[in-house]
Amino acid sequence: MTHEAPEDRDHVLLRTEGHAAYITLNRPKALNALSHPMVLRIEQALTAWADDPAVALVVIEGAGDRGLCAGGDIRAIHEDARTGGTASADFWRDEYRLNALIARYPKPYVALMDGIVMGGGVGVSAHGSVRIVTERSRVAMPETGIGFVPDVGGTYLLALAPGELGTHLALTGTPVGAADALLCGLADHFVPSASLPALVRDLAADPVRTVLERYVEQPPAGTLGSAREWIDPCYAAGTAEEVLARLSASGVPAAQAAADTLAAKSPTAVKVTLAALRRARRLGPLERVLEQEYRVSCAALSSADLVEGIRAQVIDKDRDPHWSPAALEDVTPADVDRYFAPLGVDGLRLVASPSSQEVVW
Repeated sequence: MTHEAPEDRDHVLLRTEGHAAYITLNRPKALNALSHPMVLRIEQALTAWADDPAVALVVIEGAGDRGLCAGGDIRAIHEDARTGGTASADFWRDEYRLNALIARYPKPYVALMDGIVMGGGVGVSAHGSVRIVTERSRVAMPETGIGFVPDVGGTYLLALAPGELGTHLALTGTPVGAADALLCGLADHFVPSASLPALVRDLAADPVRTVLERYVEQPPAGTLGSAREWIDPCYAAGTAEEVLARLSASGVPAAQAAADTLAAKSPTAVKVTLAALRRARRLGPLERVLEQEYRVSCAALSSADLVEGIRAQVIDKDRDPHWSPAALEDVTPADVDRYFAPLGVDGLRLVASPSSQEVVW
């Protein structure tokens, strides 16, 4: 049981105005990182508003000026992994249920993906039916850098991106701006950040479609579209080792930079991520992918790389993780398969329901 302290309630601010309900993630000093009580509070509010005839739509935003949400509270996950705890597995179970709820929400769910939107921040935004990015947006699933694997439905979303763009983003953790988030299917509309306060105000009174017509603009140009010339053939390789070899042999400076980035990530996380993405393409609805991600995340909780990755990037900040195994070729198929093993009665089971895309604005 997760108990909610008074300060936990302050970390998610809820209000209604006109016909709109608003969720504000309110941990700006922690870049609005999600805790378990925050996830439960959001789920409780969404469930109540779904049946409230006075609420026509929901808006989620982040407090402060840095971003919507940088992800889950990985310091807490580090402590859990280091001590062999189970709190993270309980957190992920409820977080993934929330991701599925957002994806199937019966009313417009407007996510303001301004600034940094990473990891768990993607989970509470990119499954929504109205996803807005700005010129400040930096959207990423950077998990391989801490010895983890994209979750919160991230492998579902990235598996649907054009060509192998999602594979590139998942393996390297590269953040993307507005145009590239739109290209990859992680967002729907571009609105300048200066227009967001007016947009938020107008949503309280007017239909979503009408408000969008007032504020949506063309985003600044992205970079991924033209990069598909090397991304698609390189990342279509059968193994992570071959992906790395193709990137290095391409002769394209951006591909070599991707190879260097990829080589610095956890070899185990890279291989498991590649397998998870390719399996996700065959699994069908989001719920099946979230169930797979839960198995993968629980397995990662007992891996040395997760503890070491968070230590290097967040705790000690020496940026010098010592991965085990240290090379891609030393990660065996059995090492990868372990992450996908059934959890039996401890597994996550979600019921697929009609898509949020059927919501009428």
